[in-house]
Amino acid sequence: MNLEPLLRHISENQTAGFILVLARVTPLFLLAPIFSSRMVPARARGVAAVAIALGLAPLALHGQKVPLDIAGLGGLVIKELMVGLAYSFAVAAVFGAVSVAGSFIDTMVGFSFGSLIDPLTGNQSMVISQVYTMVGLMVFIAIGGDAFMIEGVGRSYQLVPLLTYPSLGALVGGAVHAFSSIFTTALELAAPIVVAAIITDTAFGLVARVVPQMNVFAVGFPAKIAISLLILGISLPFAGGFIGNQLQDGVGGALQSLKAAV
Repeated sequence: MNLEPLLRHISENQTAGFILVLARVTPLFLLAPIFSSRMVPARARGVAAVAIALGLAPLALHGQKVPLDIAGLGGLVIKELMVGLAYSFAVAAVFGAVSVAGSFIDTMVGFSFGSLIDPLTGNQSMVISQVYTMVGLMVFIAIGGDAFMIEGVGRSYQLVPLLTYPSLGALVGGAVHAFSSIFTTALELAAPIVVAAIITDTAFGLVARVVPQMNVFAVGFPAKIAISLLILGISLPFAGGFIGNQLQDGVGGALQSLKAAV
């Protein structure tokens, strides 16, 4: 296939605009859920990033003249990477909170003694942590999170145009807010099972004082696991809705931080 006639119609300005859009899209494939999954080959992620950048480039460029000197273009590439990182980190923080919530539960119940390989990240994670990660992933797919995030990238060009430099302090402030909310979100998500585990431990502690000859550890450990799994099964549908709301709020918060950064 002869691509020479097509390449003649691609100007230097369009090429520079595509590079800038690719710089904003790339952090999605480094931080965002599904996009950054190690289950997807790196080459496939690269092709997807280029395809998304090609689709967004006309919208982002919109007749603007991109500086072609090294200093101007290099500064814009760094700015685009920062904007993409701030946007992607806000959603990645939600999945970080989901994983931390699972770690809370694993520690309280006692599943922290064993760990498995998380197929989403490729790292070791504990049982409930992996369950919560899979639930979050299914919710992300069910609500169309992938399309939602790509749409958010497109909307980000209305808030931070291609040639506009945002406030670095506002971008960092948005990232700090997303990071600080991880613990709070994780605690809210894990609260039912953590409270149930604490009540069970307290009850068996009282039993151990009343009936000292009873082997509380042998009885209490399986009982705590059973009660925690029961509460987990009851609360999981509500947890799915909570995760879905947090994901939508994460994308909305990321866009708000970009708006404030201009």
